Amino acid sequence: MASERFARFVETFLSTAEADVALPPGIEVLRPYEDPEVIRVLRAMCRAYYTGDQQRIGVWGINPGRFGAGVTGLSFTDPWAVTHDLGITTSLTGRRELSAEFISGVICAYGGAAAFYRDVYLSALCPLGFVRDCININFYDVADLSARIRPKVIEWMNTVFDAGVRRDVTILLGSGKLRDFMEKHVREQVGVAEVIYLDHPRYIMQYRRSQLDEYVRLYVDTVRTCVRRPLSDV
Repeated sequence: MASERFARFVETFLSTAEADVALPPGIEVLRPYEDPEVIRVLRAMCRAYYTGDQQRIGVWGINPGRFGAGVTGLSFTDPWAVTHDLGITTSLTGRRELSAEFISGVICAYGGAAAFYRDVYLSALCPLGFVRDCININFYDVADLSARIRPKVIEWMNTVFDAGVRRDVTILLGSGKLRDFMEKHVREQVGVAEVIYLDHPRYIMQYRRSQLDEYVRLYVDTVRTCVRRPLSDV
């Protein structure tokens, strides 16, 4: 029987993550894990797809949004994807979210959720989502928030790497501001040997939709190349 150690880690890590810092005025944290149905979905997903102690490739977004992980508790996963990609029946409802729609295509092209999550830990640099006036906020777009949350991002990433995610190579979904944040403030602190940057799914869906198939292939090929690389010490 496959080990559930990593599955239990992910479930606990995501459901208990706290900023533990004072947030700038007007900014609120999304708290999907206060919903028992989200906890049930998270547990089902982890036990179905995060068993086994193989070292996975980290694939990181920015922070959860209110129509994706802000609803389901799972990065780049809206309620449609919970049912259709993960095969988990849920009462969670909501519209399709652009980034989740793109990742659904990647998962399908990779061979399905079992194959994808066998190789990938899909999350975000900041596992907490933020809103202001009911509008999503990327943490790096508010200088005060970015400065306050930075030590926590480093702590969270180190915790995940220590739990069994590969530190020799990792994939970041953001080639602009997120890349700048990673290179200036995080990469050296978490000791990642190589970071591969890909355009963010939302950017692709909004501005490069005509090249969707090419981007899906790029994502799949990039992950597979990383998975095939021999493990190396950092």
